[in-house]
Amino acid sequence: MLDVVIDLVPAGFEPLRKTIATMRIANCSNLADLSNYRVEATEGRNDVAGLPPRSVSTTIEGHNRRQSVWSLIAKAAAAATITEGDPL
Repeated sequence: MLDVVIDLVPAGFEPLRKTIATMRIANCSNLADLSNYRVEATEGRNDVAGLPPRSVSTTIEGHNRRQSVWSLIAKAAAAATITEGDPL
């Protein structure tokens, strides 16, 4: 399982660090070369974009595990972006 945490650190000032989004990516196919994943993501309210806080559940199917981890994270982020979420 991968846990992804997105922190905002305004001007690099650590005392203002705030988690604004999280994602959990879990393999559902016994680590097969082409694997399926369950994605659970949450994000806080985004005043700049005018978006409320939400949670998303989605899947990634047929991901080739012989790629960089960033490839899977990119697919998960893209899926979370287009999936209608539930308000928090």
